[in-house]
Amino acid sequence: MTGNDSILSTLRGTFALKDFRIGQRDVIERLMAGKNVAAVFPTGGGKSLCYQLPALLFDGLTVVVSPLMALMREQVDTLISKGVAAARLDSSLTADELAATNQGVRNGSTKILYVAPERFFNERFRELIAAVPVSLFAVDEAHCISQWGHNFRPDYLKLASIANSLRVGRVLALTATATPDVLSDIRAGFRIENSDVIQTPFHRKNLSLRFTQAKPSTRLGLIANRLQENPPGSTIVYVTLQKTAEELAEKIEQLEMPAKAYHAGMPDDERQAVQDWFMTTENAIVVATIAFGMGIDKSDIRYIYHWNISKGLESYAQEIGRAGRDGLPSICETFVVPDDRTTLENFAYGDTPTLKAVSGLVDFVAHHPEEFFLSYYELANEFDIRDLVIRTLLTYLELDGFLASTGPRYDKYEFKPQVSSATILKNLDNERRKFASEVLSLTVKKKTWFELPIPIVCERLRCDRKQLVSLFEHFSEQGWMELKVTGLVHGYRKLKPLDDISKISRSLFDRVAQLEQQEIGRIDQLFELACSKNCQAASLARHFGQTMNEGCGLCSVCVGSSINELPSRLQAKIGSSAITQIKVVISEHPAAFSEPRNQARFLCGLSSPRLVRHRLTRHPLFGCCGDVPFTTVLSAVGG
Repeated sequence: MTGNDSILSTLRGTFALKDFRIGQRDVIERLMAGKNVAAVFPTGGGKSLCYQLPALLFDGLTVVVSPLMALMREQVDTLISKGVAAARLDSSLTADELAATNQGVRNGSTKILYVAPERFFNERFRELIAAVPVSLFAVDEAHCISQWGHNFRPDYLKLASIANSLRVGRVLALTATATPDVLSDIRAGFRIENSDVIQTPFHRKNLSLRFTQAKPSTRLGLIANRLQENPPGSTIVYVTLQKTAEELAEKIEQLEMPAKAYHAGMPDDERQAVQDWFMTTENAIVVATIAFGMGIDKSDIRYIYHWNISKGLESYAQEIGRAGRDGLPSICETFVVPDDRTTLENFAYGDTPTLKAVSGLVDFVAHHPEEFFLSYYELANEFDIRDLVIRTLLTYLELDGFLASTGPRYDKYEFKPQVSSATILKNLDNERRKFASEVLSLTVKKKTWFELPIPIVCERLRCDRKQLVSLFEHFSEQGWMELKVTGLVHGYRKLKPLDDISKISRSLFDRVAQLEQQEIGRIDQLFELACSKNCQAASLARHFGQTMNEGCGLCSVCVGSSINELPSRLQAKIGSSAITQIKVVISEHPAAFSEPRNQARFLCGLSSPRLVRHRLTRHPLFGCCGDVPFTTVLSAVGG
């Protein structure tokens, strides 16, 4: 059977599809030829088939890297139902499921393995994956590699070097939202030739993009009218705040419509229940933050409403892309309220650390030995910088040539014995029995688990870390104990000294401040789209580097209902009582409020590691100025 015959045979046999969508075959044929490829398809454009089909034709394993747990679960279940040996590794697996998945990878029976980027922090996984041939390394949400993208994840920058170290057969980078600059970063990171970038038309003709001017007092009436007057259909209503999701879902239920809230603050089992309900219930309405929808493959979503405007064009494109994947007409309507800008801008400002905090971090790193390990969690608490920003700052130090990542590790192994120590030891040969006996004697008994402090044991026994990890992997594989790992730390090696702390700190601070302004600029772009006098679908496509020869005929501009001019947002001010009360809180918790920016975060309701540690996010004053621009609050407290 020729290559083309096997591709078509697999498409029609395993996937029960008659033909490819636009762009899919071009991607697959390039992968079959051993090339690295970038697939830039709109949301719902069929990216997953581009790695699922060739995975079945390659001899080795296909590793799919995705930050979307919902996508992993759904695609693995779907593939298994088609007879494809697929598996996932995520935190929800039981010990038995984890062992079975590892065994499937090890013996070659698993063809497609889904993992999150963070899985490469796990040395047990890295040992596992390094021992098997990886034919295809597929990276979903590849725009996360770009520091200029809307969802930069420092871990993605490391995926390119990981793929190289694994000597994978080829790489597939997939995204729905790549501007020309972001696409350039993807190509550079994964060594993709320009001729191997497959980009399909961004605009989808079945989506009607609508922007409707509203006030806080009229928005509920508008969405109630839409839900009652339009034909019933699966619906997502996007909001910015978790509290809004719960309140609005309750109000829609009062209209005798099936609605549920969904947000990241809900327990995992509740969120999963809402997602399952949405997938199986006709005409279901989910009121959600952006935590909902990522990786959900429901083809007949008829309506996407934005109660609050999105935080940028890339986010908006992803969110509306979940509608109408079956090709039938779908409406995507945003209720544009100028005051919403304040909440979105405040979130952007909330991520930026103080210069003092950045300087403290740089000084901390500078005084470490040539090779060292760091806990991001501990650094976040020590310097009051969010975990993602900590990782971003350290990544910048790598990009600037000061540091090189040497890989993560876990400093503590915990285990729950399934058999006695005597049983374990009698099944080992003499040399290994002596070593195992010494190791087990150094473990620490907790309530139901034993703790193995790896650095201490290695030092006491003068043994190699790999030898220790390998021993306990063997114990786990034999079913003698249940293993779990804790104490994640990340290794670095200094490439050159961090001599000028002040200069390096200022440079890093300026870069994160630039990212802050980029986020503000993205909000501006979406408001500009909402008030555009030209076809809004064409304007959106242009942002992603594509042109349309004519108007879409469906957007607000094309149907003659465009917004002429938005009124100015309310100029909310911080009250004198808030200033008085914050001084009392500062006197009670001076360590949490060392800088005016910390005080402004607290008043605007923006959490930080230190505020959480001091339980100040539960304080009645927390968020009392949530409707006031962050810059106004910062100025009022002396920033």
